[in-house]
Amino acid sequence: MGKRGDNPVVEGGAIHESPLRQEIDHMLEIKNLDVSYGHAKVLHDVSFGIEKGQMAFFTGRNGAGKTTLLKTIIGLLQPQKGSITYQGKEIAGAPPEDLYSRGMRFVGQEKKVFGNLTVRENIEIAAFAGKEPVNQALDKVVALYPKLKNFFHIKAGQLSGGQRQILLVGRALVGDPKLLLIDEPTQGLAAVVIDDIGAILKKLKAQVSAVIVEQNLAMVKYLADRVYILKEGKVAREILEKSEIADTQGMEEYL
Repeated sequence: MGKRGDNPVVEGGAIHESPLRQEIDHMLEIKNLDVSYGHAKVLHDVSFGIEKGQMAFFTGRNGAGKTTLLKTIIGLLQPQKGSITYQGKEIAGAPPEDLYSRGMRFVGQEKKVFGNLTVRENIEIAAFAGKEPVNQALDKVVALYPKLKNFFHIKAGQLSGGQRQILLVGRALVGDPKLLLIDEPTQGLAAVVIDDIGAILKKLKAQVSAVIVEQNLAMVKYLADRVYILKEGKVAREILEKSEIADTQGMEEYL
């Protein structure tokens, strides 16, 4: 017999989810977030949330505050106001290393790898940091993108931009992550590589939650469970219905 807190509660003939269940399902919740660089405010009263297993996409013009949002969630920037709740616990101001140990991963748009190390060694470092057996980590990355095994012996700095992006996403999966924060995964990549990235992210939908910054609306349409459009540091629009997400024309005016 399960614990009382794990099961729905029946009150007056109506079934209500227990607070514990709601907390487990709610992966990330941002409320009234303000972030500044010096005296310049970049994010203004931003609020959003995602449930376990969902992919939320942020889109908008350059300078809208999308990267700033991801860096604030992962602890690289400190908010002036607001709350960030991750798996039911407040994390605003927590250092990135603590968030990493709690299953949060950040993949930046710069596509930075350890260029002087081989692809295999890049994955081994992630395995050490994530406390996962090396062979298990290598198998996990290869399962995500089998072609990467052919590059294990190559210096990561010699990879193409698309291959580096795939390596970074694969590394982020090491160590049982719960939430991925990915900034512009398809930026500057050839169409064939964008298709590979889309297929990889599709595989991840069953494994982790994600907040992804992306301006490729075809990718947004393909993967998003919810979409947020940032304009001048504010959430200009929230799109939750699948039919609206599929109609990307309504998003184009914000790009």
